Amino acid sequence: MISFGMTDIGRKRKVNQDYLFYSDEPVGCFPNLYIVADGMGGHKAGDKASSCAVNRFVKLAGKEKNEMPFLVMERLLKEVNREIYELSCGDVRYSGMGTTFVAATVVDNKAYVMNVGDSRLYYFDGTLRQVTMDHSLVEELVRAGELDRTESRNHPQKNIITKAVGVDPEITPDFFMVEMEENSRLSLCSDGLTNMVEDSLVREILNTGKTEEEQVQRCIEEALFYGGLDNIAVVIARYERRR
Repeated sequence: MISFGMTDIGRKRKVNQDYLFYSDEPVGCFPNLYIVADGMGGHKAGDKASSCAVNRFVKLAGKEKNEMPFLVMERLLKEVNREIYELSCGDVRYSGMGTTFVAATVVDNKAYVMNVGDSRLYYFDGTLRQVTMDHSLVEELVRAGELDRTESRNHPQKNIITKAVGVDPEITPDFFMVEMEENSRLSLCSDGLTNMVEDSLVREILNTGKTEEEQVQRCIEEALFYGGLDNIAVVIARYERRR
């Protein structure tokens, strides 16, 4: 795997509540690890929630032995969720905080993906496919057939999420598995990208043949160009078979 990640505060926010991690080297039992989190809450709370969730997950992962990726990912996220929930209940500065969380690891040629909230993971192999499903009010309306997909992008309640890490004492993430093709890519991102930049443009960027760093930088530049209304976080990881 070859990856790069970057986060930007955007043009309107005073605090960057997005946080990310990426490693092409082993982290505990994971041969590689990629995470994007988008915090929510007050001035300090959202920043604290996302950074705490990512850093604690990575620290706990570093102590893990070999086991099925999904089992480890779920167990670690449940522990992280409990810690953030207890912190939010015990400190008025962090009351009501929470964070989205999307993570992936690639084992052999399979990507194991976990998500909570509306930060997304896309798979690119020449075409772009959204793998995760948003835990949001608008997405639930789309699935129920009450809202057209094309109308959902600019819906006034688009930012209302229905599930987040640290909000409730228990959490149930969604899981997905993707078979990777040579030179295919995973793109993890916060809604600061997806709300600003159309999927068609992201596909165009991933299809340029540029380096992962150049592609990430271009994604952020486009999000800023189209308004930069929120914090932006992007991680792009390219799959290469071991020689």
